[in-house]
Amino acid sequence: MTSAPLSDSPDSPGTSDASAAAAGASDSLILHTTDNGVATLTLNRPEAHNALTPDQRERIIDRLAEASADPAVRAVLITARGKGFCAGADLRAPRAGGSGERVAGDVARLIRGGAQRLVGAVLDCEKPVLAAVNGTAAGLGAHLAFACDLVLAAESARFIEVFVRRGLVPDGGGAYLLPRLIGPQRAKELMFFGDALPAADAARLGLVNRVVPDDELPQRAREWADRLAAAPTRALALTKQLVNASLDGDRSAAFAAEATAQELTMTTADAQEGVAAFVDRRTPVYRGR
Repeated sequence: MTSAPLSDSPDSPGTSDASAAAAGASDSLILHTTDNGVATLTLNRPEAHNALTPDQRERIIDRLAEASADPAVRAVLITARGKGFCAGADLRAPRAGGSGERVAGDVARLIRGGAQRLVGAVLDCEKPVLAAVNGTAAGLGAHLAFACDLVLAAESARFIEVFVRRGLVPDGGGAYLLPRLIGPQRAKELMFFGDALPAADAARLGLVNRVVPDDELPQRAREWADRLAAAPTRALALTKQLVNASLDGDRSAAFAAEATAQELTMTTADAQEGVAAFVDRRTPVYRGR
């Protein structure tokens, strides 16, 4: 049975409440359906290349937690509308609660409570999670895909470790995920240069399971999701847990180190220039400071 994408109608009871209205807005930007045991989460900000706002990020985390707890959900499929899968965190989105002035610890706290929670929610989801990458996945968007248990990519898809272009270290679990998937040397190549990696090369390196023609991606993704949903769910959950644990020396320490590194990096002039240049849509000029 299929449920329509969850969004609040102006005529629905309770929508006058501000929190309900906010939830409705978030649901319209993260479409959610459940059909035949497959929970599908669709990023729905195509005009922004599906850059994630904090509200969207929280909605995905909530949906993954719900999928873990719901026996009717047997698999999760994450995909997107438009030409891009996810451009990463939306740097233009306002940060909650602040005047804009940062104090020591703010950035690390933001990373731990935001990007790392999102990646952790995918890794810890008790159902298999499949990514159908329909276009460019950059920064946190790439890590969202890499955290999934299986990855299908359209031929036009690209993966970009964009952080170095902003003068930043990778966050959202990047320095944890990539070395485990492709080894440290390849991971550093991607992170040091920030070059766009075509889907075919991502598959060759082991970041992607299959590359399919663009127009076949929805059908192939659904076929795989249906197979996952038809499999022994708890066995898959335990298999996922075993495989992830086998690669996990100490994720908490890795995430803490990442957050600390980002805290330090955000104090540099180059980081400020990188973010400012991105917002201004110009080429950054770094000075090594």
